[in-house]
Amino acid sequence: MQYDPPDLGEFTQLRRALPVAAAALLLLAPILPMWHIVVDAVQYPDTTLRLHLHAYPFIGGDYEEMHSLNKYIGFYYPDPVFWQPNYEPHPNAIKVPEWSFGPFAFVALALAGLFVALAPDGDRLRRGLKYQLGGSITVLTVMLVDIQYRLYQAGHTLDPDAPVMGVEGFTPPLWGKYEVANITSYSRIGIGAYVTAFAIGLLVVAFYYRDSPATLGDLPDRVGGRIERAREWFEDNTVGDDEWAEDRELHEGDDEEGVRAARSDSEAPSKPDRSGGD
Repeated sequence: MQYDPPDLGEFTQLRRALPVAAAALLLLAPILPMWHIVVDAVQYPDTTLRLHLHAYPFIGGDYEEMHSLNKYIGFYYPDPVFWQPNYEPHPNAIKVPEWSFGPFAFVALALAGLFVALAPDGDRLRRGLKYQLGGSITVLTVMLVDIQYRLYQAGHTLDPDAPVMGVEGFTPPLWGKYEVANITSYSRIGIGAYVTAFAIGLLVVAFYYRDSPATLGDLPDRVGGRIERAREWFEDNTVGDDEWAEDRELHEGDDEEGVRAARSDSEAPSKPDRSGGD
Protein backbone atom coordinates (compact mmCIF):
# COMPACT_ATOMS: atom_id res chain seq x y z
CA MET A 1 0.00 0.00 0.00
CA GLN A 2 1.43 3.34 -1.03
CA TYR A 3 1.66 6.02 1.62
CA ASP A 4 0.49 9.46 0.53
CA PRO A 5 1.70 12.01 3.13
CA PRO A 6 -0.45 15.02 3.99
CA ASP A 7 0.38 18.41 2.52
CA LEU A 8 2.54 20.67 4.65
CA GLY A 9 -0.29 23.17 4.80
CA GLU A 10 -2.41 20.65 6.70
CA PHE A 11 -0.02 20.84 9.64
CA THR A 12 -1.47 24.24 10.46
CA GLN A 13 -4.68 22.40 11.41
CA LEU A 14 -5.21 21.89 15.11
CA ARG A 15 -5.80 18.17 14.69
CA ARG A 16 -2.32 17.74 13.22
CA ALA A 17 -0.33 20.56 14.82
CA LEU A 18 -1.35 19.87 18.42
CA PRO A 19 -0.21 16.21 18.48
CA VAL A 20 3.20 17.40 17.25
CA ALA A 21 3.34 20.05 19.98
CA ALA A 22 2.25 17.45 22.56
CA ALA A 23 5.02 15.13 21.36
CA ALA A 24 7.62 17.84 21.95
CA LEU A 25 6.29 18.43 25.48
CA LEU A 26 6.30 14.72 26.26
CA LEU A 27 9.96 14.54 25.27
CA LEU A 28 10.72 17.52 27.51
CA ALA A 29 8.76 16.34 30.57
CA PRO A 30 11.09 13.51 31.75
CA ILE A 31 14.00 15.94 31.89
CA LEU A 32 12.11 18.09 34.39
CA PRO A 33 11.29 17.22 38.02
CA MET A 34 8.10 15.19 38.30
CA TRP A 35 7.71 15.23 42.07
CA HIS A 36 8.89 17.45 44.92
CA ILE A 37 9.22 16.67 48.61
CA VAL A 38 9.90 19.31 51.27
CA VAL A 39 10.99 17.98 54.65
CA ASP A 40 11.28 19.57 58.10
CA ALA A 41 13.04 17.58 60.81
CA VAL A 42 14.36 18.36 64.30
CA GLN A 43 17.76 17.04 63.19
CA TYR A 44 17.97 20.01 60.80
CA PRO A 45 16.38 22.86 62.79
CA ASP A 46 17.70 25.62 60.55
CA THR A 47 17.29 23.86 57.19
CA THR A 48 14.35 22.68 55.10
CA LEU A 49 15.37 19.67 53.04
CA ARG A 50 14.17 19.43 49.46
CA LEU A 51 14.03 16.51 47.06
CA HIS A 52 12.95 16.29 43.44
CA LEU A 53 12.43 13.10 41.49
CA HIS A 54 12.38 12.57 37.74
CA ALA A 55 10.72 10.07 35.42
CA TYR A 56 14.07 8.31 35.13
CA PRO A 57 16.17 7.04 38.10
CA PHE A 58 17.47 10.34 39.41
CA ILE A 59 16.87 12.12 42.71
CA GLY A 60 18.05 15.69 43.08
CA GLY A 61 18.30 18.08 45.97
CA ASP A 62 19.26 17.10 49.52
CA TYR A 63 18.99 13.37 48.86
CA GLU A 64 22.05 12.48 50.96
CA GLU A 65 20.68 14.27 54.02
CA MET A 66 17.29 12.65 53.45
CA HIS A 67 18.92 9.24 53.24
CA SER A 68 20.51 9.87 56.64
CA LEU A 69 17.07 10.60 58.09
CA ASN A 70 15.26 7.75 56.35
CA LYS A 71 17.71 5.08 57.46
CA TYR A 72 16.71 5.65 61.11
CA ILE A 73 13.21 4.33 60.35
CA GLY A 74 14.28 1.86 57.66
CA PHE A 75 12.82 3.71 54.65
CA TYR A 76 15.10 3.57 51.60
CA TYR A 77 15.14 4.98 48.09
CA PRO A 78 13.89 2.38 45.57
CA ASP A 79 16.19 0.25 43.48
CA PRO A 80 15.48 0.73 39.72
CA VAL A 81 17.31 -2.56 38.99
CA PHE A 82 18.19 -1.91 35.34
CA TRP A 83 19.43 1.68 35.66
CA GLN A 84 22.13 2.81 38.05
CA PRO A 85 20.74 5.92 39.80
CA ASN A 86 22.77 8.78 41.28
CA TYR A 87 22.80 7.03 44.67
CA GLU A 88 23.70 3.57 45.90
CA PRO A 89 20.51 1.53 46.48
CA HIS A 90 20.29 -0.12 49.88
CA PRO A 91 20.18 -3.95 49.85
CA ASN A 92 16.81 -3.86 51.62
CA ALA A 93 15.28 -1.29 49.27
CA ILE A 94 12.21 -2.32 47.29
CA LYS A 95 12.87 -3.07 43.64
CA VAL A 96 11.11 -0.83 41.13
CA PRO A 97 12.30 -1.94 37.67
CA GLU A 98 9.56 0.01 35.89
CA TRP A 99 11.26 3.24 36.98
CA SER A 100 14.04 2.36 34.53
CA PHE A 101 11.52 2.27 31.66
CA GLY A 102 9.80 5.57 32.50
CA PRO A 103 11.61 7.64 29.85
CA PHE A 104 10.81 5.07 27.16
CA ALA A 105 7.09 5.39 27.91
CA PHE A 106 7.27 9.13 27.29
CA VAL A 107 9.26 8.62 24.09
CA ALA A 108 6.72 6.05 22.88
CA LEU A 109 3.83 8.45 23.51
CA ALA A 110 5.69 11.22 21.68
CA LEU A 111 6.38 8.99 18.68
CA ALA A 112 2.72 7.97 18.64
CA GLY A 113 1.78 11.64 18.38
CA LEU A 114 4.07 12.17 15.42
CA PHE A 115 2.73 9.02 13.77
CA VAL A 116 -0.86 10.20 14.16
CA ALA A 117 -0.07 13.67 12.81
CA LEU A 118 1.31 12.05 9.64
CA ALA A 119 -1.92 10.13 8.94
CA PRO A 120 -2.57 10.29 5.18
CA ASP A 121 -6.31 11.04 5.34
CA GLY A 122 -9.02 12.32 7.63
CA ASP A 123 -10.49 8.94 8.56
CA ARG A 124 -7.20 7.51 9.76
CA LEU A 125 -6.35 10.79 11.46
CA ARG A 126 -9.58 10.67 13.46
CA ARG A 127 -9.02 7.08 14.48
CA GLY A 128 -5.42 7.83 15.40
CA LEU A 129 -6.40 10.79 17.56
CA LYS A 130 -8.94 8.65 19.42
CA TYR A 131 -6.51 5.82 20.08
CA GLN A 132 -3.66 8.13 20.99
CA LEU A 133 -5.69 10.12 23.49
CA GLY A 134 -7.12 6.99 25.08
CA GLY A 135 -3.73 5.27 25.10
CA SER A 136 -1.91 8.28 26.56
CA ILE A 137 -4.43 8.69 29.37
CA THR A 138 -4.28 4.96 30.09
CA VAL A 139 -0.48 4.83 30.18
CA LEU A 140 -0.14 7.87 32.43
CA THR A 141 -2.92 6.67 34.73
CA VAL A 142 -1.19 3.31 35.12
CA MET A 143 2.06 5.14 35.91
CA LEU A 144 0.38 7.21 38.63
CA VAL A 145 -1.27 4.15 40.17
CA ASP A 146 2.02 2.26 40.06
CA ILE A 147 3.89 5.15 41.72
CA GLN A 148 1.34 5.35 44.52
CA TYR A 149 1.49 1.58 45.01
CA ARG A 150 5.30 1.65 45.22
CA LEU A 151 5.11 4.45 47.77
CA TYR A 152 2.71 2.32 49.81
CA GLN A 153 5.03 -0.66 49.48
CA ALA A 154 8.10 1.31 50.54
CA GLY A 155 6.29 2.75 53.55
CA HIS A 156 4.96 -0.62 54.68
CA THR A 157 8.16 -2.67 54.29
CA LEU A 158 10.36 -0.76 56.70
CA ASP A 159 13.66 -2.34 57.68
CA PRO A 160 13.04 -4.24 60.95
CA ASP A 161 16.67 -3.65 61.95
CA ALA A 162 16.36 0.13 61.71
CA PRO A 163 17.61 2.11 64.76
CA VAL A 164 14.17 3.59 65.49
CA MET A 165 11.75 0.76 66.31
CA GLY A 166 7.98 0.79 66.44
CA VAL A 167 7.33 3.13 63.49
CA GLU A 168 4.00 2.22 61.94
CA GLY A 169 3.68 1.72 58.20
CA PHE A 170 2.73 4.79 56.20
CA THR A 171 2.05 5.82 52.60
CA PRO A 172 3.64 9.03 51.29
CA PRO A 173 0.98 10.78 49.17
CA LEU A 174 1.62 12.21 45.73
CA TRP A 175 0.19 15.47 47.04
CA GLY A 176 -0.18 16.41 50.68
CA LYS A 177 1.36 16.44 54.12
CA TYR A 178 2.47 13.43 56.14
CA GLU A 179 4.35 12.94 59.39
CA VAL A 180 6.59 10.03 60.38
CA ALA A 181 8.28 10.03 63.78
CA ASN A 182 9.68 13.58 64.09
CA ILE A 183 9.82 14.19 60.35
CA THR A 184 7.19 16.32 58.59
CA SER A 185 7.04 16.09 54.81
CA TYR A 186 5.06 17.88 52.10
CA SER A 187 4.64 16.31 48.66
CA ARG A 188 3.88 18.28 45.50
CA ILE A 189 3.90 17.41 41.82
CA GLY A 190 6.69 19.04 39.82
CA ILE A 191 6.91 21.05 36.63
CA GLY A 192 7.41 17.89 34.59
CA ALA A 193 4.00 16.62 35.68
CA TYR A 194 2.40 19.94 34.74
CA VAL A 195 4.05 19.81 31.32
CA THR A 196 2.71 16.27 30.85
CA ALA A 197 -0.81 17.37 31.83
CA PHE A 198 -0.60 20.27 29.37
CA ALA A 199 0.45 17.85 26.62
CA ILE A 200 -2.60 15.69 27.36
CA GLY A 201 -4.72 18.85 27.22
CA LEU A 202 -3.42 19.54 23.71
CA LEU A 203 -4.39 16.02 22.68
CA VAL A 204 -7.89 16.61 24.05
CA VAL A 205 -8.23 19.78 21.95
CA ALA A 206 -6.89 17.96 18.87
CA PHE A 207 -9.45 15.19 19.41
CA TYR A 208 -12.21 17.77 19.82
CA TYR A 209 -11.33 19.27 16.42
CA ARG A 210 -10.81 15.87 14.78
CA ASP A 211 -13.58 16.55 12.23
CA SER A 212 -12.60 20.16 11.55
CA PRO A 213 -9.81 21.71 9.47
CA ALA A 214 -9.64 24.61 11.96
CA THR A 215 -6.22 26.16 12.37
CA LEU A 216 -4.57 27.93 15.25
CA GLY A 217 -5.54 31.25 13.68
CA ASP A 218 -9.21 30.21 13.79
CA LEU A 219 -9.05 29.36 17.48
CA PRO A 220 -9.64 32.89 18.92
CA ASP A 221 -12.80 33.37 16.83
CA ARG A 222 -14.08 29.91 17.69
CA VAL A 223 -13.41 30.36 21.39
CA GLY A 224 -14.92 33.83 21.28
CA GLY A 225 -18.01 32.47 19.53
CA ARG A 226 -18.48 29.78 22.16
CA ILE A 227 -18.08 32.31 24.95
CA GLU A 228 -20.70 34.51 23.27
CA ARG A 229 -23.12 31.58 22.91
CA ALA A 230 -22.55 30.66 26.54
CA ARG A 231 -23.29 34.25 27.55
CA GLU A 232 -26.50 34.27 25.49
CA TRP A 233 -27.58 30.97 27.03
CA PHE A 234 -26.88 32.34 30.48
CA GLU A 235 -28.96 35.44 29.76
CA ASP A 236 -31.83 33.36 28.36
CA ASN A 237 -31.87 30.97 31.31
CA THR A 238 -31.28 33.30 34.21
CA VAL A 239 -32.88 36.47 35.57
CA GLY A 240 -31.32 39.49 33.91
CA ASP A 241 -30.81 43.00 35.25
CA ASP A 242 -33.90 44.30 33.41
CA GLU A 243 -36.10 41.64 34.95
CA TRP A 244 -34.66 42.38 38.37
CA ALA A 245 -35.38 46.07 37.80
CA GLU A 246 -38.95 45.39 36.67
CA ASP A 247 -39.53 43.12 39.63
CA ARG A 248 -38.08 45.70 41.98
CA GLU A 249 -40.23 48.48 40.50
CA LEU A 250 -43.31 46.27 40.80
CA HIS A 251 -42.63 45.59 44.46
CA GLU A 252 -41.83 49.24 45.10
CA GLY A 253 -45.12 50.17 43.43
CA ASP A 254 -46.98 47.70 45.62
CA ASP A 255 -45.27 49.10 48.71
CA GLU A 256 -46.11 52.70 47.78
CA GLU A 257 -49.73 51.75 47.08
CA GLY A 258 -49.91 50.05 50.45
CA VAL A 259 -48.47 53.11 52.19
CA ARG A 260 -51.00 55.40 50.49
CA ALA A 261 -53.86 53.11 51.43
CA ALA A 262 -52.72 52.95 55.05
CA ARG A 263 -52.33 56.73 55.13
CA SER A 264 -55.83 57.22 53.70
CA ASP A 265 -57.32 54.95 56.33
CA SER A 266 -55.55 56.79 59.13
CA GLU A 267 -56.58 60.25 57.87
CA ALA A 268 -60.27 59.44 57.16
CA PRO A 269 -62.69 61.17 59.66
CA SER A 270 -64.33 58.82 62.07
CA LYS A 271 -68.11 58.42 61.80
CA PRO A 272 -70.28 59.48 64.80
CA ASP A 273 -71.63 56.74 66.98
CA ARG A 274 -75.35 56.49 66.19
CA SER A 275 -76.07 53.63 68.49
CA GLY A 276 -78.76 54.32 71.03
CA GLY A 277 -78.18 54.46 74.72
CA ASP A 278 -79.02 56.39 77.85
